[in-house]
Amino acid sequence: MRIDRKMKIEDVLQTYPETISVFSRYGVACPSCSAASYDNIEVGAKVHGIDVDQLLADLNATIIARN
Repeated sequence: MRIDRKMKIEDVLQTYPETISVFSRYGVACPSCSAASYDNIEVGAKVHGIDVDQLLADLNATIIARN
């Protein structure tokens, strides 16, 4: 499974806890943010001024490396 822009941030963090470090590198404190429960990756990236495609590439590289 790949992480896509429409996935809720909270779901990504619960399914792939190793992605916390990726969000942290981008300066996003998703684990402690209440918006993670309803915002998807695309909205979260936009709110924080992050290139969503680069974020997705880094998130997916992290979960691929896990396997």
